[in-house]
Amino acid sequence: MLVLRPVDCDGFEFRGEKNGKRSPAIAGARGSSVFSFLLIIHSLLAVTLLGALTHQTISVWWPVAKRTGSFISSVRSVPSMTYTNAVIVLYLITAVFGAWIYTEYRLSIRVTLQDYRMHVPEGAFELKEHVAAIGLGLLPAYWYYWRQPADAAHARTRAIVTALLAAIVWYSFLTGHVLNNIRGFGS
Repeated sequence: MLVLRPVDCDGFEFRGEKNGKRSPAIAGARGSSVFSFLLIIHSLLAVTLLGALTHQTISVWWPVAKRTGSFISSVRSVPSMTYTNAVIVLYLITAVFGAWIYTEYRLSIRVTLQDYRMHVPEGAFELKEHVAAIGLGLLPAYWYYWRQPADAAHARTRAIVTALLAAIVWYSFLTGHVLNNIRGFGS
């Protein structure tokens, strides 16, 4: 049976128990690897979301009249309407994975940042939490302005909402990446 237990503010460890005795073979190694795996999945989802929103934002703000053979023209000429549902689903799934690994951040990584008096990265992550919540609140407006058929009268609003959501995702991604580099999972 696997039991999740707090251990000395270093995060959680999974300890295997057999007949009431703890198994030292998996103590420590399993807890950090679970959170590392979740962080990798969260990061892959975030990169996918980042790519979709970046393509959509570029195609809205810098559209191409005729597609040529160049890479830049290809990036600009993506069908931006097709990204809407994928962006919403990816944002929600990425947020769920982020909330899942948030306990590890709160109980071990944030404590380390406070011990080393690294207030700027800690504050940047606190701001990331609020910005990501604003992005969650922005998703219904994003869906409303991108629904089929797209109303030409709302083209500017659609572009602004998309750019704002892209800025939120870029800030969240970069902040999480830098914070993970300062003290990553499993260290």
